[in-house]
Amino acid sequence: MPLFAQAVAPENTLLSDEAIQHTLVSGLSGRYTGAKVLVLIPDHTRTAPLPLMFRLLVEILRDTRQLDFMVALGTHPPLSDDHLHTLVGITAEERQSQYRHIGLLNHDWANPAALMQIGVLEKAQIQTIAGDLWHPSLGDDTPIRINRLALEYDHILIVGPTFPHEVVGFSGGAKYLFPGISGAEMINTSHWLGALATILNIIGIKDTPVRAMIHAAAQCLTTPVDLVSMVVVGQGLAGLFVGDTLGAWSAAADLSSQKHIQWVDRPFQRVLSFAPPMYDELWTAAKAMYKVEPALIEDGEVIVYAPHLDMVSHVHGSYIYEAGYHVRDYYLKQWERFKHLPLGVLAHGTHLRGSGVYDNHIEKARIRVTLATAIPRADCEQLSLGYLDPTTINPADFQGREAEGILYIPKAGEILYRVKPSS
Repeated sequence: MPLFAQAVAPENTLLSDEAIQHTLVSGLSGRYTGAKVLVLIPDHTRTAPLPLMFRLLVEILRDTRQLDFMVALGTHPPLSDDHLHTLVGITAEERQSQYRHIGLLNHDWANPAALMQIGVLEKAQIQTIAGDLWHPSLGDDTPIRINRLALEYDHILIVGPTFPHEVVGFSGGAKYLFPGISGAEMINTSHWLGALATILNIIGIKDTPVRAMIHAAAQCLTTPVDLVSMVVVGQGLAGLFVGDTLGAWSAAADLSSQKHIQWVDRPFQRVLSFAPPMYDELWTAAKAMYKVEPALIEDGEVIVYAPHLDMVSHVHGSYIYEAGYHVRDYYLKQWERFKHLPLGVLAHGTHLRGSGVYDNHIEKARIRVTLATAIPRADCEQLSLGYLDPTTINPADFQGREAEGILYIPKAGEILYRVKPSS
């Protein structure tokens, strides 16, 4: 698993812009001379210094024949031109002048004509990958479809951060292919496999069945793929790894496990988890719950605090309102009632509701999940979530009370909280 170049900042420091540039030059300069290159990048729901990376990469890869950037949306809403410009840190005037030769694209996931099947994950292979997690709800064979543009370039370069992740263990790497620029089938199967495992058993774990599934699907792509994996701390980089999709991701995940997991002595009773404005729908703001569930006591409460948020999901909202938010077995033990819904939606439903049981028609979640958002009380009740008026919350009331079992997280969604193992 080769690395072309890497840089890790000394403890309590971040990489300078010069160090970032030097690492990118060392790893990428001259690598794609005369080639058509597609760069895959995250959208605004991931923290990363994309404006700096965009300008550096355009300069370093100036000897390519064609250089385009595509936002690996998964099923997130497409970005407008203005949002694309903001994402990569350029103006509309710069787009028409010095960057007029650079393509800025959205993954067109909702357009079947934009996708091409490159293989299939057969049921037997999925069963082997899933192991003890296998459940008939995973279905049969899963077609591997990907944005057809991925086959029209000489090289793909993934540029994205790595954080603990609720579905796959650690984000980044080949996840920018599946689900980043894939069809819905891989999104549904992989997310539901993660849901069957539950967040408590998958988040912040490097080698997971879902990661194995993604890597198996990636083997069907014939276009060579390289990776620039960032370990983000604050607004800067603690590490930068350039290499193949396995080597660079593996090194980034190892560093992320050091930088992005906050170990606490005792579990908390109540957490006020502020989902910042970069999460503009509950579909992504739910990360404010995912990252703290492992650090909550039984019957503890996490408050997803996001006064700006008034949308459950721009894309999947009607399905989510039909499914509600429930523990995994609530869906599995009533499968005939829910099997028509997309597996990715059901996965989201059980991820946000957290672990728990469903026996004798009674649902018992391990923790309580409360929304303090602009989503109305009636909607929260319909979704089986708690409601709290965000105007009644003063974050200062939660600060500095860790010894009482109360925690305030001022920017939730990326740092994972875990309880230290008992000695």
